Parts: sequence; C-alpha cells; structure tokens
Amino acid sequence: MLTTTARRASAAGLALAAALTTTPALATATSTAASTSTATATAKSSAGTGLDRYYNQRPGWGSCAKGPDDAMGRDLDKAGVQCADVLVPLDYADPRGRTITVAISRLKATDTRHRIGSILLNNGGPGGPAVQSPPDVRKMMKKTGPRYDIIGFDPRFVGRSTPLDCGWPVGTDIRSAGLSRASFERQVAFKKGLADKCRATSGSVLPHVSTRNTARDMDVIRGALGERKISYLGYSYGSYLGTVYTQMFPGKYDRFVLDGAIAPADYGPRLLKGSERENEQALSAWAAWAAKRHATYGLGSTRAAVLDTLDRIVAASARGPLTVGKGAGTFQLDDTQVPFLFIAGNSDDTPETRASFAEQVSVLAKAAKGQPTELSPEFAAALKSALTGGSPNSGVQAAIICGDKPAPRDPETYWKDIQRSRAEHPIMGPVANNISTCAFLDTPREQPTQVRRDAKMLIVAATGDPRTTYRSSLDLHKQLPSSKLLTLKGANRHALYGLYGNDCVDNKVNTYLATGKLPKKDETCVKQAD
Repeated sequence: MLTTTARRASAAGLALAAALTTTPALATATSTAASTSTATATAKSSAGTGLDRYYNQRPGWGSCAKGPDDAMGRDLDKAGVQCADVLVPLDYADPRGRTITVAISRLKATDTRHRIGSILLNNGGPGGPAVQSPPDVRKMMKKTGPRYDIIGFDPRFVGRSTPLDCGWPVGTDIRSAGLSRASFERQVAFKKGLADKCRATSGSVLPHVSTRNTARDMDVIRGALGERKISYLGYSYGSYLGTVYTQMFPGKYDRFVLDGAIAPADYGPRLLKGSERENEQALSAWAAWAAKRHATYGLGSTRAAVLDTLDRIVAASARGPLTVGKGAGTFQLDDTQVPFLFIAGNSDDTPETRASFAEQVSVLAKAAKGQPTELSPEFAAALKSALTGGSPNSGVQAAIICGDKPAPRDPETYWKDIQRSRAEHPIMGPVANNISTCAFLDTPREQPTQVRRDAKMLIVAATGDPRTTYRSSLDLHKQLPSSKLLTLKGANRHALYGLYGNDCVDNKVNTYLATGKLPKKDETCVKQAD
C-alpha cells in the first residue's frame, strides 16, 4: 500500500487506484483440472508430486546487501535482518520445468521463549515489494513483535524476485478516458501499445503471473521455513492474496490480518470501477479542508469553489496540455493524466497528505491559467515516475491484475460505461471506467478463486476508504462468517494498521496477533482528532 513510507505508497498508492489495490479475493477456486490437482498436491506436499524439493529446501540466510550501492540491503543488515532466495517452479503444473526465485527476508524472534511463529507480509500494489518491511512491522507490533519471525517477501516477478519488466515508458497505465471520444481513442491505442510491449518483452512468463501462483509460492515459503502454519499481514491487494491463500491451503494458516480488504467479485482488471462514489466523497472532504485554507492555497473559499477549480483544471488540460515545471523538469499534462493525479493524491486524509495534495493542485491551477510553475522535488519525482520513467518493474502491477480475471475486449463496452458515469462522477467516472491494458492481453489460464470455505481472520477497514471500499470489506466479512471486522469510522484513508496512527486500531490488531483470539464481536474505532 515498504519502509513505512514505501508501504504507504504501495498500499495506498495508485496501484490501487484502480484496481489497484484494490481488490481482492479469494478462494478455493474452481480451476482447470490440472491446476486443481496441482493446488491439492501443493497443499499436501505429498510424495510424487514433484514439489517435495521445493518444500524441503532450507533457505541459505545471509547478507541482504547485494553490493556497495545497495542502501536498502545495508539498512536491513544493520537492523539484523537476514535475506535468502527460495526456489519455486515457474509453472506449478510442470514442477520439473523452469524455476524462478522468490526473495525473502527474516527478522528473527528475540523472545524465543514465547515465540509464536512466522508472519508473512504483503504491502499491496499489486506489485509492492516487502523484503524491506520487517523492521518497520516489528515496531508496529510493539511488544508482540519480538515473538515472531517477521518474514518479508517480494512476490514473484516483483523487486528482487526474478523481476518482470514490460519495457514501459511510464510507471503506471492508470489514466482517465479524458473529456472527448478522441481522447478515449488515444487511450485505446496507448493501452494496446503497452500490452504489446509487455507481450514482446515478457510473454513467456505472463501466463504464470497470477495471485494463485503467488499463494502457492507463499506455501512453499511456509514449508521452507519449517512452519506447520503461517500468520500473515496483508494490505489492500494483499488482503486478496491472503484470502486466496486460506482457500487454497486450508489448515496451513494461523493469525491473518487483512487491512483495506476487498471482496472476491471486486478484484480484477476493472478494480476502480465501483469506487467512484467513495473517491469523490474523499475528494469533496479534502475540498472542504482546502477551502478553510484558501489564504494559503488559493483554490477557493468554499467546498464548491475548490471543486470548481478542479473542474477548470481538467477542462483547461483538455484544450491543450498543461505545462508544469521548468527546464529539464518540465511535464505536459493532458486531460487523461490530470484526473489520475487527483486520485493519486486522495487516499489519505491526514493533514500532511492533504497539504501536499493542495500544493500540487495549486501548481496545476496556475498552469491552467498559463502561469509559470515550480515543482517541489517530491511532486517532480512523482510525475517522472508515473508519467515518463518506467521502473525496472514497469508493468508488473498490470500483469498481476490481468493474470487473475479476464477483461472485456470491446472498447465500446468501456466507452458506454464512461459516458454513463460522467454526469454523476465527472472526474472519477472516466478514470474508474477507462479501458484497461488487460483488454489486449491473453485470457488467464485459471479461473478466479471463489470463496468456498470459511476462514478465521481479522478484517480492518475504514468507512471512507476510497480504494478498497468499505462496502467491499463488508462483503468479504459476510462471506467469511468466522471473521471479525474492525471498523474505523470517519476516516477517508486506505490502509490503517501501523500506518495511520490510530491507537485503537493498532492496539486491537496487536492484541489479536499476541493472543490469537479474535474479538467476540465486530468492533469499531473512531478517527482521532487531527
């Protein structure tokens, strides 16, 4: 949703935006006969399946630093974290075939007398790494942290785990459809071009990029760690991964915390579809905050005036790209890119994040008037990453999202949804309903996981979550009757435990992790005053 900062970016990050994050799901799914038998064999790890060598391996723990320039690795070494690679099959239906490695890290329990076991981490995204996260999570867990071996891992094809690179010239494919049919047609061409690049550079592995395979990797990690059961902390997309694991590997899990959880039906190539109302409610709440600070940001003295400023910025970007920054740090932003920035800055209602977002909107408002602008280092870096600079893992988020559920192929399907959404959701509708890169990639090999068995877990959710909506968390809770729901009222925030600073939420999660006992009934916390 990383280090505390990185985890926020991953769990709350756009990846979500649309799907981002969003979503999740689960289950013991119906799949092809071959994949079903493979999953069963994996769960049992029985002789003759060809998976024994993976389950029976023992990690070669060592330094996390991969060289003199590996600052993250050096920091992990200083914190007492050990790193290793775990071997897994590329294709679980062919365990004797090609292999890949999954990078893991471990911060060992220091209270060995009261050790509980290993807890695995996933920071969302999808595509968020977690090798770097154990030191931060130990701090979040407070007195309970020393009782766990805290295990970070980068999911297959992410970060240090046989990374996938689609060769994209951008950091994300999330865009608005814009204000016109012409801008939508440009999006169709843009998404098709990204899909073609990914197929050309990574086509041989794309069929094996899926949440079900990542869940299988998790169980291999469990076996390699010598654990009968594992505990788990998953944010955003990580909630989906966690639910999938409980369905595929019943009896292999202990204490599961799913934060910013998403229900099965809501996970897939159109992850943001259905979150328009929550996103615009969060945007409206931010507008009221900014209006009280009109003297600082100049965006309008009422909520309505601030929202009108956003509309004017989008309209101006449709007439011609806005120029922001100067010199080598200049960016051109059109009406497919500006609304993305409005979503990206709107998944957190803390004063610090709201102030940062208001500063960015002030820059865009000046650009809409043709005035010169200067970017903060943070805003410039974010624009470069999202809009111009593909990372070594560029495209992995889309590949994961596309690998679980098929997307509609016909562009007209998206255009009709976009047009229907404009009246009620003029900014968010064309983003949430825009055509996906998945429309141009191959259909996944397996059927999506379905929730077919109950699972005990703690689901954490904010009532105003603009990414994985509270409605979706409630739906998942209903599908898992033995789960308990911990609700934070009054927060427009995605990802809570250890990240948001709500003592009530943090203490209740830590009590569960310490005792293994879910509360007797669903519980509610209230947002603390700013």
